[in-house]
Order: sequence, then C-alpha cells, then structure tokens
Amino acid sequence: MDLIGVAMIVAAIALVALACFAFPVLLELKKTMAELRRLAAQAEEEMKPVMQDLHETLAGLKVLTREASDRIGEVKGFTEAVGDAGRHIRSINTVLGLVTGVVSGSTLWLTGAKVAGKVVLDRFTKKGGK
Repeated sequence: MDLIGVAMIVAAIALVALACFAFPVLLELKKTMAELRRLAAQAEEEMKPVMQDLHETLAGLKVLTREASDRIGEVKGFTEAVGDAGRHIRSINTVLGLVTGVVSGSTLWLTGAKVAGKVVLDRFTKKGGK
C-alpha cells in the first residue's frame, strides 16, 4: 500500500464518519423545519383576527380624522367670527369713551351755563326789585 491508497482509505473512513454524524443532524433539521412551518401556520391563523381588528380600527381612525378636519374648518370660522366681534366691541368701546368724554365735557358746560344763568337772573331780579 502506498501513500495514496492510505490517504484514500482515511478519506473514505472520514466520509463514512461524517455521513454517520450528518444523517441524525439532517433528520433533526428536517423535524425542526416541519415544526417551524407548523408554528408559522399557527401564528398566521392567530394573527388573522388581530389584523382584521387592526383594519377596523384604522378605518374608524380614518373616519374620526375626516370628521375632525371638518370640525376644524368650523372652529376656524367660529374663531374668526369671535375675533371680528372682539375688534368691533373694541371699536364700540373706543367710540363710547369718546362720546362719554364729550358728554361729560358738555354737561360741565351746561351746568356752568345754568349756574351762570341763575346768578345773572338773581342779580337782575335783585337790581330790578330795588
């Protein structure tokens, strides 16, 4: 036996040993893959109702979002109207302040004129009554 013959015998023995150890590993791998497929199918079946609930929830959220955006337009119009009313009230308040100032000034003049008229009338009646 030469060196190549011995090497071939060692290689053959190594291949047989490898096959002996690889065969149980391959069987276990086959069982693991079958179990993994079964687990994936079971997870898919369990996820179907969850996904259906999720789709229903998302549809409800779409409706709520649409209604909220419609209401935002209404609220925007309302706040603009409130702002306009506030500006008008401020203008009315300014005008009333000016009118109040004028009226109070004119009442002072009227009161002064009345008093002056009474004084003049009293003096005239006293001089005329002498």
